[in-house]
Amino acid sequence: MRYALAVRRPAAGLVVHSDQGSQYMATRSKELIARHGAQQSMSRRGNCYDNAHAESFWSRLKAELLDGGSFSELEEAKLEISHHIAYYNAECCHSAIGYRSPNYFETQLQTTSQFCPA
Repeated sequence: MRYALAVRRPAAGLVVHSDQGSQYMATRSKELIARHGAQQSMSRRGNCYDNAHAESFWSRLKAELLDGGSFSELEEAKLEISHHIAYYNAECCHSAIGYRSPNYFETQLQTTSQFCPA
């Protein structure tokens, strides 16, 4: 999350949605989110449907990347997961957003939002 916030530099008001895992409930995570002007949103305890997009992502990552076995070193795992996330965001077309990649959809949304006053 630190990396994403530093690189992407989202505008204040970003909503960070997660489950109620201990890493998201931790004071340091809450402070990090608040420091960047973001809001924290959590799903209800034990309800995976509240966080369906994230659950879908993790399901795909496990099926596409981890079904082949395990990694021999932590650095190998970090590199492969990083490559998978880059591929997922830049190239994978998702039916929920009109068969576009998340990066393309976000760019298109930002472009059209500039012309539509809130």
